[in-house]
Amino acid sequence: MKRKIAIFSLFATLLAIIFVFPVFSAPPVPVTLDPKLIPKFTDQLVGPPPVWDYSIDGSGAHVYTIEVKQTTQQILPTVDAKGKPTGFLPTTVWAYAGNIVGGGSYAGTPGATFEATNGIPVKVKWINNLALSHLFAVDPTLHWADPNGIDHMMAMQLAMTLGAPPFPPGYNGNPYFAPGTTVNLNPFLWNAQSPVPIIAHLHGGEVQSTSDGHPDAWFLANGTHGPAYNTIDPADTNAATFYYPNEQPPTTLWYHDHALGITRINVLSGLAGFYLLRSPADPVETVLTNKGILTAYEMPLAIQDRMFQPNGDLYFPSVGINPEHPYWLPEFFGDTIMVNGLVWPNMNVKQGWYRFRLLDGSNARFYTLSFSNKMSFWQIGSDGGYLKAPVQLQQITIAPGERADILVDFTNVPLNTKVILRNTAKAPFPGGAPADPRTVGEVMQFTVVAGATGQTPFNPAIDLPTTPNPTLTGVVWPTLPATTNFRYLVLFEVMGAGGPLEILLNGQKWMAPLSETPKLGTTEDWVIINPTADTHPIHLHLVQFQIVYRQQFFAGKYVKDWTALNGMPPFYWTPQPLNPALYLKGAPVFANPNEQGWKDTIQVNPGEVTVIRIRFAPIDQTTPNTPYPFDATTGPGYVWHCHILDHEDNEMMRPYTVVP
Repeated sequence: MKRKIAIFSLFATLLAIIFVFPVFSAPPVPVTLDPKLIPKFTDQLVGPPPVWDYSIDGSGAHVYTIEVKQTTQQILPTVDAKGKPTGFLPTTVWAYAGNIVGGGSYAGTPGATFEATNGIPVKVKWINNLALSHLFAVDPTLHWADPNGIDHMMAMQLAMTLGAPPFPPGYNGNPYFAPGTTVNLNPFLWNAQSPVPIIAHLHGGEVQSTSDGHPDAWFLANGTHGPAYNTIDPADTNAATFYYPNEQPPTTLWYHDHALGITRINVLSGLAGFYLLRSPADPVETVLTNKGILTAYEMPLAIQDRMFQPNGDLYFPSVGINPEHPYWLPEFFGDTIMVNGLVWPNMNVKQGWYRFRLLDGSNARFYTLSFSNKMSFWQIGSDGGYLKAPVQLQQITIAPGERADILVDFTNVPLNTKVILRNTAKAPFPGGAPADPRTVGEVMQFTVVAGATGQTPFNPAIDLPTTPNPTLTGVVWPTLPATTNFRYLVLFEVMGAGGPLEILLNGQKWMAPLSETPKLGTTEDWVIINPTADTHPIHLHLVQFQIVYRQQFFAGKYVKDWTALNGMPPFYWTPQPLNPALYLKGAPVFANPNEQGWKDTIQVNPGEVTVIRIRFAPIDQTTPNTPYPFDATTGPGYVWHCHILDHEDNEMMRPYTVVP
C-alpha cells in the first residue's frame, strides 16, 4: 500500500512539474582550469609517500589506526618555469590520515604507504570522519550504498520525466537531490549528498571476505552501517577493523575506497594509497639491496588523471548523457596528470638504477608508457608478484587497477638530460581519442643530476634470479594445470538514447541471483567474451590468476545467438551459457612475457575471448588443498568487476562466493 501511495504521489508531482516547467534549458557550461596553462615539471617529487606507523599487539600483529577526513593539499604547481609563484590555491581532498614513521601525522592523497611483511598480519582500524556532504554529485538513480533509503527506481523515473539532460529552467548546477535545490527540482526532498559511505578494500589481497571491503560493508560518520558491515574487533560505530594475513608472496598492492555506486567519486576525491608487501626471503630484493639499489632508489608512482576548477579544487562532471542517470558518465577522463599527489612533477635522478612501482589509479584512463629518449627498461613484477622471468621492454600499457614493477637504468644518460615519461594510450582504450601530447600525453619528467649512487654494476638479465618467483616454476605457461571447469561470461553494453546506459557482466544486474560459486581449492577457466568496443580491466577479489590466451571471435554473430538463447539484457536471472568455440577466428594469442605472472586485473580486449585460469586457493599453494589462513567460505562473499570505476559503479560488478 505504501508503495502504491508513493508511486501515485510521484506521478502527481511529475504532472505538477511538467505543468509548471514545460520548457527545458541546458545547464551552465562548467568552468575548468585550462591544463595547457598549468606549468609542467616545476614541482619536485623528492621522495616516496610517507609510511604509516604502527603498534604491535599481543599476537604480534601490526596495528594501525587510519581515519578518513577532509583536508587541503597543494596539488597544482606552486611555481612556473621561471620560478615565479603561480598563485594556484590548495585543493580540497579526502584523505587517509594517521601517524607516520619518523614522527608526526599525515593526511593526504595518495595516502601514506603500508610497509607490510610476509608472515606478519596487519590490523587496520578504518574510521569515517566525513561528517559532511560529498564533494561531487552522487547519482541516486544508480544502485548505490544509499544510506538515506532513496528509491533509486523512483529517482530514475523522476529524472526521466524532467528530461535531464537538458535541465529545467532554474537549474543552477547543483544535483537535483542535494540540499538547497528548489522543491520543484527535488519534490521528495531527497538527499544523496550526505552522509558519506566509505569502505576500504585491499586490492589484490588474500583476505577473508569480512575484511575485504565488500561494497555493501560501508559505514558512516554517524554510526550507520551497510548490510554487509563487518569488524573483526569491537570498534566505534563509525569504524571497522580489518585483518590482513599477509601470507601471499611479496608484491605491490594498493588500497582504495570501494563503496557501492560511488567508488568513482570517492577514489577521485583522494581515497587511495600503496600497500607494499615484502619478504625477508625475497631473492630479488636481496640482489637489489646488495647492488645498492634498494631502498634509496625505489619509488612507487601512482598515476591518476584529474580536472581542476580555477580555484584549485577538483572538478568532476555532473551532467550525464542519458536521462535515466542524470549525473553518471560512461567514463571520466581528466585533462591533467597527477603523480603521487603532484601535477606533472619532476623527479631528479642520479646516474644509476631505479625501481619504480607503477600503479594506474585512474578512473578509466589506460596508459601506454615509454621514455622520451627511447630507452628500454625491465619489468620484473605485476599485480601478484614477480614475473616468471624479467622482461625487457620499451613501452608498457597498464589499465586502471593494474600495477607494474619496473627497473630503469639512468647510468649512461648524460647529466642534465631531461627525460619525459610519455603516454600514448587512446581514451577510451583502445579505439578512442589520441592522448594530447600537450597534456595527458606527458606524465612526469626525470632530470639526471650529479651525485654518486654507491651502486655496483648491475645487469637484470644476469644478476636477477633465474626463477624470481618460486610459485611459477616449469617451462609451460600457464603453470596452473588445465581444468575441465569452464565459465562462459559475456560483457554486454546496454545502450540508451544518448549512448551507453550501463555495462553488464554476463548481462546480469548486481542484484541478480548469485551465479558464480566456485568450490574452495578448485581451478576454473573463466572464458570472458567481450563484444563491446572497449578494453575492460576485469578484477577479481581474493584470488590471483593466470592468463591462458586471447582469441578474436565473430562478435555480431555471437551476440545475435546469445540473445536469441536468453533474450536481451539486462537479466535478473542467470542466462544460459553459450560456448564461443564455434565463433572463434584466427589463432589464439598466448600471454605476453610480461603477462606471465599472477594477475588480479586483466585487460579484456574488444572483439576477443580472454581465458583466465583461477585457482581458488593461496597463490603459493605447494601441495593440493593447502588452505587459506582463514575461512574463505564465510562472510558476505567477494565480487568481480570492471575496474573502470565508472562502469563498476553502474552495474558492471557481480558478487561471487567460494563454497566448501
